[in-house]
Amino acid sequence: MSSNTRVIVQGITGKEGSFHAQRMKSYGTKVVAGVTPGRGGTSVSGIPVYDTVQDAFKEHEAEASVIFVPAKFAADAVYEAVDAGLKLVVVITEHIPVLDTARFVKYAKERGVMLIGPNCPGLIAPDRALVGILPPRAFTRGKIGVVSRSGTLTYEVAEMVRNLGQSTVVGIGGDPIIGTDMPTIVKKFEEDPETEKIVVIGEIGGDMEERVAKMKENGEVKKSMVAYIAGMTAPREKRMGHAGAVVYMGIGTFNSKMEAFKRAGIPVARSPYEIPKLLEDRP
Repeated sequence: MSSNTRVIVQGITGKEGSFHAQRMKSYGTKVVAGVTPGRGGTSVSGIPVYDTVQDAFKEHEAEASVIFVPAKFAADAVYEAVDAGLKLVVVITEHIPVLDTARFVKYAKERGVMLIGPNCPGLIAPDRALVGILPPRAFTRGKIGVVSRSGTLTYEVAEMVRNLGQSTVVGIGGDPIIGTDMPTIVKKFEEDPETEKIVVIGEIGGDMEERVAKMKENGEVKKSMVAYIAGMTAPREKRMGHAGAVVYMGIGTFNSKMEAFKRAGIPVARSPYEIPKLLEDRP
């Protein structure tokens, strides 16, 4: 994502869509169009509104879409964005039924579309572009790549490493099924010449963190990495905050993630406040 990335906002006339469209535009993101069926021909904060993504794409040839559509219509919004030819689709919407998510995640992947979310805060390349709901004040341009399963912790950690700055920050979402997982983002950071070090903000549930650790252990990731895992005291089989933050049958425990990072030589912060020091200590 760069300062030239052109973005369409789906659901732009709603309360959240209009607010964040203006916010993204004020940050410098090239928000070229919005989409709300039946509202074509109007505008929001100077952004033209179209009835369909296809209509908006024909006029503006955007690369990305961000979705603020209510949960029961969100799957259709994703299909529309993918079919129009957009290459990055960010789904902010939460409470989307799991089966709906599974279907549109598979659909996007088969067509080579990078889908971030659902139930995510989006992504930001500081001083270049913001696609989502991340608070701009927390981010400064730098060399640290951050990938996180938690929205709030993303902002908190970004504030703590402001002096170091961030290359790109991605909130992948906390649902059980998501479009782009943590290992994929870490691999992209490894390939990104503007990223020197990587911060992984994980939590209990699933095995994404263990897979990231295995990538480091196997030499697939050579850049320095620091991790933090939320959920140390969470009871088993009880969801904690995110639908994906739950441990079943011993899989995805805090300890299993800690042990995986330890084997890979990745230091794990005991609290978010330790992350800047750990980064500074890494070569």
